[in-house]
Amino acid sequence: MKNAIIVKNLYRIYSQKKGKFNALKGINFSVKEGEVFGLLGPNGAGKTTTTKILTTLLKPTSGSVNILGFDIDKHKNEIRKQINFVFGGEKGVYGRLTPVQYLIYFSCLYKVPSTIRKKLIFELLELVGLDEHKEREIYTFSKGMLQRLHIARSLINDPKILFLDEPTIGLDPIIAQEVRDIIQNLKRKGTTIILTTHYMKEADELCDTIAIINEGQIKAIDSPENLKNNYFLDKIYECTILLKFENYEIPQFKFLQITTLDNTLMKFRIAVSKELDYLAVKRKLSEIGEIVSLEQTKTSLEDVYIKIIKGEI
Repeated sequence: MKNAIIVKNLYRIYSQKKGKFNALKGINFSVKEGEVFGLLGPNGAGKTTTTKILTTLLKPTSGSVNILGFDIDKHKNEIRKQINFVFGGEKGVYGRLTPVQYLIYFSCLYKVPSTIRKKLIFELLELVGLDEHKEREIYTFSKGMLQRLHIARSLINDPKILFLDEPTIGLDPIIAQEVRDIIQNLKRKGTTIILTTHYMKEADELCDTIAIINEGQIKAIDSPENLKNNYFLDKIYECTILLKFENYEIPQFKFLQITTLDNTLMKFRIAVSKELDYLAVKRKLSEIGEIVSLEQTKTSLEDVYIKIIKGEI
């Protein structure tokens, strides 16, 4: 499978009053044609800077970027014809237009031939589930409907690469799943997708490859399954305990998540060494309280992400 994107030794340095800030510190990665590539990291890690460079909105300080066979420094216009993007929480719509009018406007900007324009617009509205609302004024749309319209807009030039920056941010679970279904559909059609998100379950569900970036450097890059299997060597348990004491620290255990259910009733997600079996874990936990429930569970992408960002891997 060919590479749609190749990034080599990419740096971006910002000049500030306090001095220079290295937003990207020589990152390297490639994205295969037709895959969903996830870029994960905390705020300020370098995700937005990377996305802006890949979409030709920001010039790198040094390094090389090749997109669909074109050098990003020499062939910006050629690249722009073949990519598009959607930003989470995007508000750039014309509220008094209908979806059809809105997409006609963008189809003209992208010089879509008039002979196919109408058919294309109706197909896109059907793809994102807005075909029954094509004559409504956009200002009446819900947040989820607006996000689906933005996705339709981003497909007006039939892009080979689509950049989605937190596409489900602020959406309720049902609408967010509808957006993820659209992304899966685009993947089946062969569109290469670059996805940034803070939702680990979303990344796990959608992505073929994930790069975890922090402090301007890529800390890990692999498939979701390989990240979970190879980067996290502990066992994961979930337990509910009626605590005896306020202090519930256990030296051999790493408490990943702590939830207070009711006064001294606590729910924990813990990581323990693979050398400890179930009975040993149970004995240790019984020292801090009465065990209501205890079960071993699978490592999640969030478990791996937290350990990598904290520098524990």
